[in-house]
Parts: sequence; C-alpha cells; structure tokens
Amino acid sequence: MQTEKIILGIDPGTTVMGFGIISVIGEKMSMISIHELLLKKYPNHETKLKVIFDRTLALIDEFHPDEVALEAPFFGKNVQSMLKLGRAQGVAMAASLYRDIPICEYSPKKVKMAITGNGNASKVQVAGMLKNLLQLKEFPTKYLDASDGLAVAVCHHFNSGKQINEKSYSGWESYIRQNPGRVK
Repeated sequence: MQTEKIILGIDPGTTVMGFGIISVIGEKMSMISIHELLLKKYPNHETKLKVIFDRTLALIDEFHPDEVALEAPFFGKNVQSMLKLGRAQGVAMAASLYRDIPICEYSPKKVKMAITGNGNASKVQVAGMLKNLLQLKEFPTKYLDASDGLAVAVCHHFNSGKQINEKSYSGWESYIRQNPGRVK
C-alpha cells in the first residue's frame, strides 16, 4: 500500500499570498485545496506578518502537510519590496519550522520550468498547465497567486528525491547550519 504525502506550497507576498495543497500517492497528484490570503486590508506591515504567520499555522494544523515548499523571493530593483517579500517568506518559513515541518525553497524560474518547461512562462501559462497536470475541470480561483502556491507544491513533488541546488531545511538546527551568517 502506498502512503500519502501532503505538500503545502506557498507563494509569499505582502499584498496577496498564495497557498496550494496537494496530495501525492505514488506518482498521482491531486489538489486538496487552494487559498489566497488578501493582505491589502491590514493597516501595516507588522500586522500583515502576524496574519501570514497565523494563517500558515492554521493551514498546517488543518491539512497536516508532510513538507512545505516556498517560492524564494526574486531579485528586483526595489530594495524595500524585496525586504518586505523576504520578511513574508521568513514568517511562513518560521511557522513551518515551528511545527517541525521540513521546508524547501525554489526560485520562480525553477517553479515555472518544472510546471511548463519554460522558466519565463507567464502566470496564466502556469495556471493552464496546472489545470492539465491536476486534471481540473475548472481552475478554482480568479487570482493567480494561489495558482503560484499550487505550482510550488507541484514543483516540489517533481523534485522530491532528486539532488537539487535549492535550499531545504528540516528544522531550526538545519536552517542555522546552512545559514551561519544569518544567525548570531
């Protein structure tokens, strides 16, 4: 009998944060859930970070993922946006590590390449391919950030058991070991 693996994929954001949850039994994937956390309504960045942490914990407690995969922030020209995005990713990572769930992060290009075969694919192309891969009749969201979270989960499944250059952590100790300059 094959065991089920649950993967929570997260596309961090401070305006909209996307989450996708898949079940994998053998090589068969199915979508369990897709969510978006709309953060525009919160008054400040600190409140948004608390909401991200709380919502990530709630999803973990509800769906009990075996692994969490996150999209790593891409490098842009706006340093303030990068800082905020990095904080959102860090908070989601912290929530996962708080529940002792292994995490792995993937670059946006790696995710797009895993899903579509094209590292420069558009969000619409990624969503369309996910619809086919997961055999969905309709894609259940109007926002593409949720499909990006789902794409990260599928990318992680495709890369499970393979030697990859992306970062992965099994808990706080492995995070500290792999990032000695970040922790003092």
